[in-house]
Order: sequence, then structure tokens, then C-alpha cells
Amino acid sequence: MNDADLTEPDGRLVLVRHGETEWSRTGRHTGLTDIPLTETGAYKAELAGTLLATRRFDLVLTSPLQRAMETATRAGYPDARPEPRLVEWDYGAYEGLTTPEIIEQLGHPWTIWQAGAPAGATPGESIEQVTARAASLLDDLRPRLENGEQILVFSHAHFLRALAGVWLGLTAAGGRYFVLGTSAVSELGFEHGNAVITQWNHVRGR
Repeated sequence: MNDADLTEPDGRLVLVRHGETEWSRTGRHTGLTDIPLTETGAYKAELAGTLLATRRFDLVLTSPLQRAMETATRAGYPDARPEPRLVEWDYGAYEGLTTPEIIEQLGHPWTIWQAGAPAGATPGESIEQVTARAASLLDDLRPRLENGEQILVFSHAHFLRALAGVWLGLTAAGGRYFVLGTSAVSELGFEHGNAVITQWNHVRGR
């Protein structure tokens, strides 16, 4: 064994949730509905950028939905490359509804982490489908991270939580353990060769 074998990978995958929208402010499930940031969301996206200003990234990706792309631009990354696998969980029949409204409609307890979302105007996504989407993205990014690259992504609350769950080997359902605020910055990395969370839910001023 040589020294190179003992070197800890120093690649990092930095995650930024988009800024506040009117629907996120009121707790409505916002999957593929393409809505803009609020004024507050735009301001806090700029604050998120200050947390990233000293970092150098080898690759910057964003969900193609406007709330994520606007967050990337306001954070200082207008040339972020759209990546379709970074879109939010497709909520299907539950799009635009709050959790209490969904529970009232179903007549029993529900969370996205337990049951996924059935088809509505859009197909919806199961936990298994979101796990597969997150795993596909990580399969592409992991070799670059293991080579020490720094990668930045702008995406959405439930998908980023699911991504963290898959990173840790918990499947997308593991996202239930991670609260994530709007404009929050988080980071995935390595310790002793294991995939870990190195920072979570960091918001400027908190």
C-alpha cells in the first residue's frame, strides 16, 4: 500500500435548495409546476451565493425549472448547466396541495417518504423511481468526486433530501431524516472512504 491508497477523497458535492416561492411559503407541494421566486426568495438566493463565493467548482448543474435556475443565477452561477435529473419529485395528483389537504383527501396519514405520489396531470413518482433517478445522477458524479472535484448543484427540497438519502445508502426514503430550508446550502463528501454529510441546511444569518 502506498500513500496514494491512504488519501481521503476530498471531492465535495454541494447542494443548494432554490429560494422561496409563493407555493413553498404556503406549504404547497411544488413538483413540475414552473413558478418563480418571491422577492424574499430572490434576496435569500443572493445570500446563499455569499456562502459559496470563496469556493471553486469544477462543475455547476441546475434543475431546469425556473426557481432553481433563478437561484443559480442570483447566487452567482448564471452559466449553470441544466440537468433534467435534478427536477423536483413529481407529485402527480398531489401537485399544489398541502400535506393536510392530501391527508384529508386520503382519509389516513401520508408523507411522500412513505408512499410517493400517484399519477394526476403528471405521472407522479414512487420512492423507487426517485431513488433510481438520484442513483443515476450519483453514478455519473461519484467518479469525479472521488477524483477530488468540487461539484455544485441547484435543485429542490424533496429531491435533494432524497439525493442525500441515496448518497448514504438509505434510498430516497431516507430523505425523511433531513430538514432542508429554502436557499439552504448543504454538502456531501467522504470520511474514511465512506459517503457522509459534511454540512447540512446552512442558511446565511442562522
